[in-house]
Amino acid sequence: MREDEDHCEMVVHLDAGDRSLAGRGQSRRNPTDPSVPQVGEELAAARALHDLANHLTEDAWRTIESFSNGDG
Repeated sequence: MREDEDHCEMVVHLDAGDRSLAGRGQSRRNPTDPSVPQVGEELAAARALHDLANHLTEDAWRTIESFSNGDG
């Protein structure tokens, strides 16, 4: 995780046996909002997990397609 007063960047990793996946998320504080670092961290983490979930879904679809094409 990297953060400063107005930004937070988060990376989550998943080691799934034969492959490793990562998700990334960012948050940025609106200048008119109060500084509450926990909110930025939570948003960045949620976005990173969402990105990781998308990678997992794409990977699953590729696997399904390989079986449909007779490659699996």
